[in-house]
Amino acid sequence: MEKVIAFVSLGCAKNQVNCEQMMYLLSEAGYEIRAAEPPETVEADAVIINTCGFIESAKAEAIDSILSYGAAKAEGRIRKLVATGCLTQRYCGEILAELPELDGAVGTGSYGEIADVMARVFSGERVGEYGDIDAPDLESGRVLSSMNAWAYLKIAEGCDNRCAYCVIPDIRGRYRSRPMENILAEVQGLAGQGIRELIVVAQDITRYGTDLYGRRMLAELLKKLCRMDFDWIRLHYLYPDEIDDELIDVIAGEEKILKYLDIPIQHINNGILRAMRRRGTAEEIKALFKKLRERIPGLVLRTSLITGLPGEGEEEFRELLDFLREARIERAGAFAYSPEEGTDAERMERPSAEIAEARAARVELLQQEIMSAFNRSRIGKPVRVLCEDFDGEYWYGRSYAESPDIDGSIAFTGEGLILGEFYTVTIIGERADGIPLGEVEK
Repeated sequence: MEKVIAFVSLGCAKNQVNCEQMMYLLSEAGYEIRAAEPPETVEADAVIINTCGFIESAKAEAIDSILSYGAAKAEGRIRKLVATGCLTQRYCGEILAELPELDGAVGTGSYGEIADVMARVFSGERVGEYGDIDAPDLESGRVLSSMNAWAYLKIAEGCDNRCAYCVIPDIRGRYRSRPMENILAEVQGLAGQGIRELIVVAQDITRYGTDLYGRRMLAELLKKLCRMDFDWIRLHYLYPDEIDDELIDVIAGEEKILKYLDIPIQHINNGILRAMRRRGTAEEIKALFKKLRERIPGLVLRTSLITGLPGEGEEEFRELLDFLREARIERAGAFAYSPEEGTDAERMERPSAEIAEARAARVELLQQEIMSAFNRSRIGKPVRVLCEDFDGEYWYGRSYAESPDIDGSIAFTGEGLILGEFYTVTIIGERADGIPLGEVEK
């Protein structure tokens, strides 16, 4: 009888891709693979928790998850418990000693060794496996964990930006682009599985190709992807100063590329940007956003912001709020600064955690107003929606303006619809919970 290994994936889209690769490698090794049930009900031969370790809240979530499934192990409902990913890499010298619940720990440079690790764990060995985090990215098949008609496509691993507050280069290694031929081969397989929306991800997709080919190659890659059998191509995590005119022309001109760009800026004050080693200035960011809106009609922008960074006083925070009111960024997430051990920013003076949290909440309130105005501006307009769920009363789906897992959905009515298909939906209002409401055109 096959051993059952259940997976828990925490953190970002890149983590989910790594989890799907491990699921594939273990299925090829003869294990039965499934998503883990909650700790209270799980039953499996082993549970693998693919962890995040980027900021304090992510570390806490990962540790809580390990402890919860550790309790299930103590009750005899699982035999073995293994942690993989960013938390294990960040604390590779201590995680097994600090968390006796674990039978194994696998770093970000050893995803490809997961089948060997599990064989050793099942034989009774307690395993710590930490390979080279700067080695070429793992090339492997995937067992898609999303039951929807979309999938992530990771085109690079690691990061060279070395922002003062960030530990990702120490966890994920230097920036490594995947060879284009490998990406295109993977994409062929995704198309064959009926994927309708391809979400291109990396820590910084705009730098794709610079390490491998000596120049930016994202525009060329996107043109090739647009010739393949997908309806939508969505872009996540573009670094502002790497966006050039060639890339803008491709985004604007290719119908399959959604007019939705995720461009994390973190802050807008020049002093803070310099201190955090973010390339570019406030003036350059504002000019870029203006250019993008002029050249890409209907563009929806997403960004991430950090409140309470070192150097942020009330004046710097007001500058951030003023920028948001002016730029009207449709999608913006605000996070309170978390000082991370080992980073340069950890040693800098900063506002208290309480102030950082309060400022993040103020940004979120402002952003709710901006989002509500955006939703009202769509009333009466038809949008193309990918249908993904039905609760017995409403269908739910996403337009180009909603990225999965982060932006919510559109609720709409219609008869006899099919999940995974596209429909034209006219927005007729907004529900009390802020979700846009629509009806399928007959």
